[in-house]
Amino acid sequence: MEQIVKILSAKYVTHNVRQFRLEKPAGYSFIPGQATELSINTEGWRNETRPFTFTCLNDDDYLEFTIKTYTDHDGVTNQLSKVKEGDELIIRDVWGAIEYKGAGYFIAGGAGITPFLAILRQLNKDGAIGDNRLIFSNKTDKDIILSDELKSMLGANAHFVITGQKDSMYDNRRIDADFLKAEIKDFSKHFYICGPDAMVAELSDILGQLGADSDSVVFER
Repeated sequence: MEQIVKILSAKYVTHNVRQFRLEKPAGYSFIPGQATELSINTEGWRNETRPFTFTCLNDDDYLEFTIKTYTDHDGVTNQLSKVKEGDELIIRDVWGAIEYKGAGYFIAGGAGITPFLAILRQLNKDGAIGDNRLIFSNKTDKDIILSDELKSMLGANAHFVITGQKDSMYDNRRIDADFLKAEIKDFSKHFYICGPDAMVAELSDILGQLGADSDSVVFER
């Protein structure tokens, strides 16, 4: 079902990631980690839908999306870099298989952090962040989405990995089998993976080889 909602606010949280807050229709609900299809309510763009994850909490009185914008071609995210407060978007039904099932390791690449933002924010609000650990890979330091908030929620359990900047203040290793063997103490815990398809497939395979139970590896299938 399609519903038209107004943009309440739009701000950049990195050089190319924009956070949108939208009106929330009555009765609209989701589980942290889930997504919907969005489009822009203007001529030529209404049927150009793209999947985006909610980054707010379900009990917030607005909907929030944190979206990486690609301005090198005229797609949906380029258009989203131009919309402003008061403009309209179209949202649809909720879907998604990424859901919190218990403590473990969150492994994200780039904009793949978005489903984990809602999950970690909910755990933090509930005082249940516990020993959950985040491993978050980006190309450069300035690409890290909401690094301060992630550090404040997770403390030393927020582990940033930077793959394309030699002078980064963070870990320069690639997330591969050697990295996972060095960094993960308990392969019986849950693993949540979100990022580029190739990264998700590779890490799911490696985790299986290292002893993780396939039922404990959560990603969008």
